[in-house]
Amino acid sequence: MKKADILASLIIGLACGLILPHVALFTGILPEQVLRYFPVFLPVLSLLGVWILETVFKRTRTLIQFGKSFLVGILNSSIDMGVFDCLIWFFSITSGWLPVLFKTISFSCGAVNSYFWNKFWTFQKKDTENKTKEAVQFFLITIGGLLIHTMVIYIVLNIIGVRFGVSERMWASIANMTAIFTGFVWNFLGYKFIVFKT
Repeated sequence: MKKADILASLIIGLACGLILPHVALFTGILPEQVLRYFPVFLPVLSLLGVWILETVFKRTRTLIQFGKSFLVGILNSSIDMGVFDCLIWFFSITSGWLPVLFKTISFSCGAVNSYFWNKFWTFQKKDTENKTKEAVQFFLITIGGLLIHTMVIYIVLNIIGVRFGVSERMWASIANMTAIFTGFVWNFLGYKFIVFKT
């Protein structure tokens, strides 16, 4: 396992370990006693995951890239959920068009993070002949992902509406997680076969 993979997996795990407890506290998904261990537990889990990927799938580059992209996606999602939940909390708005704007902002924060991690770590595309073309392609794939995310957010919050007796805040977080999972495959395939072509 390369030093870069060790360092990257530890950084991603630590960042998720610092962000996700706040998201979980906001939604009330996990008790605070469990969340305090995230900054230690998640870096170790992240490192173990990358080690397993590199060991088991060492000859299958696409599966290693998928695993790394998934790990980066968890960080992107953590940033996305953290920003989204902060905006929902700050403005106390959980329906209408403003949550779609909040999602656009939170998604954009995760997308910027995604570009750098996927380019330099997941797909290791350090030298690019046409940086403008790559940036435009990344932007277009990301905009497609944003459209998927915002459409899911709008449908879950405004058409389906709150269900199963959960709070409005919890339902907004469920809508956000649904959007994130829906867009992950789109992003991975677009980045791999169109943007970074590895």
